[in-house]
Amino acid sequence: MGVKTMLPSYELGFYALAVTCAVVYSGSGIFEASRDSMNRKAFRDGIKPGWHYFGRKMDVADFEWVMWFTSFRNVIIFALSGHVLFAKICSMTVPQHRAVVYMLYGVLAVLGSMGLVYLMIILSHCLILYSVALAKQKWLCYVAGLCCLASFKLEPFSSWQSGFVTGAFDLQDVLFYGGSGFTIMRCMSFALENCERKEGIYSIFDLLKYNFYLPFFFFGPIMTFDQFHAQVSTRELRRKDDEMRTIRVHALLHVGAIIAVDIFFHFFYILTLPSDLKFVNRLSDWSLAGLAYSNLVYDWVKAAVMFGVINTIARLDHLDPPQPPKCITMLYVFAETHFDRGINDWLCKYVYDHIGENHDNIMKELTATISTFAVTTLWLGPCEIVYIWSVFNCFGLNFELWVQKFFQWEPFAKLEAKMSAAMSRRIRAAFGAANFWAIVLYNILALNSLEFALLVTKRLLVTGFPVSTLSIWFITYCGVQLIKERERILAIEEEKSDKAKAE
Repeated sequence: MGVKTMLPSYELGFYALAVTCAVVYSGSGIFEASRDSMNRKAFRDGIKPGWHYFGRKMDVADFEWVMWFTSFRNVIIFALSGHVLFAKICSMTVPQHRAVVYMLYGVLAVLGSMGLVYLMIILSHCLILYSVALAKQKWLCYVAGLCCLASFKLEPFSSWQSGFVTGAFDLQDVLFYGGSGFTIMRCMSFALENCERKEGIYSIFDLLKYNFYLPFFFFGPIMTFDQFHAQVSTRELRRKDDEMRTIRVHALLHVGAIIAVDIFFHFFYILTLPSDLKFVNRLSDWSLAGLAYSNLVYDWVKAAVMFGVINTIARLDHLDPPQPPKCITMLYVFAETHFDRGINDWLCKYVYDHIGENHDNIMKELTATISTFAVTTLWLGPCEIVYIWSVFNCFGLNFELWVQKFFQWEPFAKLEAKMSAAMSRRIRAAFGAANFWAIVLYNILALNSLEFALLVTKRLLVTGFPVSTLSIWFITYCGVQLIKERERILAIEEEKSDKAKAE
């Protein structure tokens, strides 16, 4: 049934009321647990002094978030401000050479922050993969690229390379592995796009300009080489209507999100609470479900803020970078679940879509998803928790296709054809609600711990059955219906926009 199927307004109003009440009820439980546990000895490392005048301490369990706004804050502001300044001067004076200016500034920034040896390691990998790209053999590009990536992700090669970088500071490991990993992915994109080029080859300077664009260098996102090369080679730099206004609005939204997270962490200790399983086990099923869901939402906010700030800089440079990740609240299918759209676009283009083609063949889809998650596992760094996360998410992605194929069989297809469109939407939403919680449970494996994921699964599916299980499923069903309603409205607006353009 089509996405434009409509439900009665009173039914949607009931769904919205049910979801709102459930969120408030679950949130109140997490708030009380946070308030009661503020001074627990077990939480001493995760909760630090915060707003004394409110009598609240702050959750500082997330290393990345604390790093950005303490030890890395001044570095970010200084480096990106310098990039924006040089980029603006360049775009006003020599726009045809702006890619070279970006590259030179990026090389100097990497040299100043990480040292000459690290720069030489990065350049050596670039040279190796450029040499491989000259052969224009895709299989060779994949093998060489994945071997280079493994050299940064697997021992003893990882420690051997990092051992060459002398000196030590708080962010050395973060910048070392971040810049190295993204460099290899960009070099692989360059090599594969070079294979697609029918006449001639791209130069080594094209690769260096692509790799050393500073806003993307250490933390991404990844733009595939074809997109970056086409956009950065444009000599006529023109802004779209209201583009600067949109950039300013997005920048203000990111500042607002940072402030909101800071406030949130003073009242809800969603990251520290899961570290004490004995304490968490005393929470109600609703609070536990809300805690698991909140961790996914926070991780999305963190990714949206990081990539949003970087993308704002890129848009000032007249680039169109990958969009921020889709909010986890709006997801109920595995195919759209990702926290880094740049990596997702890279994997889809060079692995998932390349092998799976149109994604309607079960065996091709299985091969494509296994290959995709194998590369993802290497990218994340192979370890037990990553293996488990990959297996479950790979299964979830394939299971969606299996269920879809199963219900396309003639008896089920005829049965759905006899139903009203609204009833078909309700049944699909019920399955979507189950899928939503599969996404939550599979991903808190990586965000928290295996023990916490098992505790949540046991409470929601075993000890909480049938009351908690069915009631939370129903509330999730209401939420999925609201998501579907938003998708329906967006589809109608898109159709109107397409008609207007056609006319």
